[in-house]
Amino acid sequence: MTNATAAGGTTFTMPSDREFTMTRVFAAPRALVWAAWTDPEHIPHWMTGPDGWTMPICEIDLRPGGAWHFRWRGADGSELDMTGEYREVRPPERMVWTESWGAEWPETLNTLLLVEQDGTTTLTQTMLFPSRQARDAAAETGMQDGASVSFDRLAGYLATIG
Repeated sequence: MTNATAAGGTTFTMPSDREFTMTRVFAAPRALVWAAWTDPEHIPHWMTGPDGWTMPICEIDLRPGGAWHFRWRGADGSELDMTGEYREVRPPERMVWTESWGAEWPETLNTLLLVEQDGTTTLTQTMLFPSRQARDAAAETGMQDGASVSFDRLAGYLATIG
């Protein structure tokens, strides 16, 4: 593994030239973390990145071949769309999906693993980029800060729905 960094309770690593991995332990059972990660009723409560952003669109067809679409809106009215397709869905432990932020960014292949032990769940999300350059460019956007804030929100949100 290359240099690990931590923000809040989230650890970020670059285990290969094309991968970026985020790991976080949540004080919640795996089934609850899975529900919060995959249910469009839950996601807009926590996956909003920096303060002031909302998620007015959260569409999910959670099955292999199913599409998904998220839209975020900033306090200034700016919008950001992300889309993709689910490749593998194995509740409540594993999911693989594509992710596209638009023409200016390459598509990634993401893998989510949820491992439960003694009532806590370790979430590991690995993003596979088409090249080292694409991974490094994405890492320089501040995605660590946005992911860390969202994971902090998820930890708090899980406590309210558990």
